[in-house]
Amino acid sequence: MPDIEKFCRFNYKGEIGWGRIVSDEEIQKVKGDPFEGLYGEGAMLSLSDIELLPPAVPSKIVAIGLNYRDHAEEVKLKLPEEPLIFLKPSTAVVGPNNAIVIPPMSKRVDYEGELGVIIGKKAKNVEVTHAWEYIAGYTCFNDVTARDLQYRDKQWTRAKSFDTFAPIGPYLVKGIDPSNLSLKTELNGKIVQSTTTAQLIFTVDRLLSFISHVMTLLPGDVIATGTTSGIGPMQPGDQVTVTIEGIGSLTNPVVRA
Repeated sequence: MPDIEKFCRFNYKGEIGWGRIVSDEEIQKVKGDPFEGLYGEGAMLSLSDIELLPPAVPSKIVAIGLNYRDHAEEVKLKLPEEPLIFLKPSTAVVGPNNAIVIPPMSKRVDYEGELGVIIGKKAKNVEVTHAWEYIAGYTCFNDVTARDLQYRDKQWTRAKSFDTFAPIGPYLVKGIDPSNLSLKTELNGKIVQSTTTAQLIFTVDRLLSFISHVMTLLPGDVIATGTTSGIGPMQPGDQVTVTIEGIGSLTNPVVRA
């Protein structure tokens, strides 16, 4: 197993760059990026002095529906025989601490805490045994969903695609084993979702392979691997946090448009 390293994408006084997480308080600037290659070490910066940005700028987010048995039971839907995929647009992406905005046309907007997989290089028709070669790292993801619109439309595009409906972060973590990580979602400090990635129906390598046989995945694209049971609504003034073992915590406030 390779060494585990954490990287962040940041804004420091108008400078956009990448840094290696050194401690809970500091990062070290690096050149390049996790996709073309990281090299060199620069100045140390305090985490309190930077704005954390989404650790990927995806051309698309490929999300997975019903990938935990308990969630399928929760929404009373049959388990899929193959991955159920849908897309979220790049315009939905926000980073840590950015607000999730409830749109006027929805009366119920839900959190969905998930493991995010960040693609490291162009992937097309990848075999399962080679899937790991195409992964840049892992992150936390919140598949925010306008639940009432999802049920009304009978398909998921509108419900999943509003601006701010794809919080990602806080870090890109390399070298971690994604097969059995604890994952929890908290709403205003109360745990509302709790699982481990060992409960995934379709594992990360199978998902990447399957999706790459449907569409080409590009560096920076994100696979959102699905949510567990415990989905529920958020209200203006709430704060939602997705925490994954070995990765960190992604926190976002909730506001009304």
